[in-house]
Amino acid sequence: MNADVWAPGLGAMLRNARRRARLTQEQLAGLSTVSVRAIRDLEQERVTRPRKETLTLLADAMRLDGTQRAALELAVDGVAGESLLGDVYGADLAPPPTALHPLAGRRSELHTLLTLLGTGKERLLTVVGVPGVGKSRLVQEAVAVIHDRDRTPVLWVTGDRLSAPGAARVAVSRPTGPQATLVRWVRSSLAQRPGPDGGSHEELVSVIRDRPTLLVLDGHEEAATTAPALLSLLRSCPRLVVLITARRPNPVPGSRLFPLAPLPVADPEDESALGLMLLHASHMRPDLAPDDELVQTLAEICHTLDGLPGALEAAASWLLLYSPEQLLSVARKDPLALVDAPASAPAGDDACLSAELRDAVRDLPARLLPLLETTAALPRPWTTDEISAVPFAQPPSAHDLHALLLRGLIRQVPVAPGQPPRFCVLNVVRRLAGSTSLPHVSGRQRRPILDTQAA
Repeated sequence: MNADVWAPGLGAMLRNARRRARLTQEQLAGLSTVSVRAIRDLEQERVTRPRKETLTLLADAMRLDGTQRAALELAVDGVAGESLLGDVYGADLAPPPTALHPLAGRRSELHTLLTLLGTGKERLLTVVGVPGVGKSRLVQEAVAVIHDRDRTPVLWVTGDRLSAPGAARVAVSRPTGPQATLVRWVRSSLAQRPGPDGGSHEELVSVIRDRPTLLVLDGHEEAATTAPALLSLLRSCPRLVVLITARRPNPVPGSRLFPLAPLPVADPEDESALGLMLLHASHMRPDLAPDDELVQTLAEICHTLDGLPGALEAAASWLLLYSPEQLLSVARKDPLALVDAPASAPAGDDACLSAELRDAVRDLPARLLPLLETTAALPRPWTTDEISAVPFAQPPSAHDLHALLLRGLIRQVPVAPGQPPRFCVLNVVRRLAGSTSLPHVSGRQRRPILDTQAA
């Protein structure tokens, strides 16, 4: 069993179910005709393989519903889980992670995503963007709407690698019972190549079958290795929809890309980065009056932090230590210093936003690194024509610029109507690309940007 799939033992499950039913062991024995001693042995896990008839009597006495019965039976080793789950599989068995806070902004993106999913034609969609932009939270909101509206089961699997647990992107409770079994099947199915007849997917397919299902692979960066399994599942389950969140495009045939840009930095409305920053600031420092001076200062912080929701929330937590003016000064000197909240994991931990940003740069193909370094050193936004005029050892192509845009490492900046689009490297990425970039005008060995240390 994977480390992130946890199921309580039979004894704990039986004891909890009995207490929820407000029954003593003696009362349960009287209602079920199972002896008090047998119930005590089960709860203390002296007996771990009871007869199915015994569990049925206990479940009837406690009036457990289908999902609770399946959870109880699945706690016994050797039970054929797929047959049980096939009977109770549905929205109640597979809910999405519960959102702890309302979604900030993103109304247009949410509407577009729901429209794409509502057509029934988009069955493999990848939400791609730089770490901290809010990919997981947007998908969480979208699948919650569909789950509540259409009663669609949601299978949510987290982690960069499906063969090992990864840092959770959203607040996901640890799956238990049938949910844990489903997650385990998804992970094991995608980790193996399907055989000619479906192979390791048979159990999972027997549960999903032709039922509408949303499979979310959150933070999935290994799509190239799991593509055959994903395509096999999609062929076998005609109403299955797969949603992937990743920091780079996934090379899965037929996958539709949904690039997610940072929040716009505009006015103090809910849809803008400034509106989100004002909300976070009011939580951390309710004594701050939202006057024009504060709004202007926070707007500049939002611009310096590129409108990234994850970075804004972390930066707002530093208001307990800094004044808004001090916070702006720190952001201008090194915006990367603010993207990890003081109470988060230590700097360099894989769960930190700064570490994920470093990984986003580290994972770039070698041909894109000179382009990122050079554009990061430019003092102002640039057009594609201006970049074409810069001397490179190997001139970048339009595909290279497009690849950086898809990854969210560079962004488009507002321009006057009729003007050509201009772009710039994210401020939080500039440090990672090196504060002083070597010109790439010869074939000599260049300094690797991954050795650059960010404060």
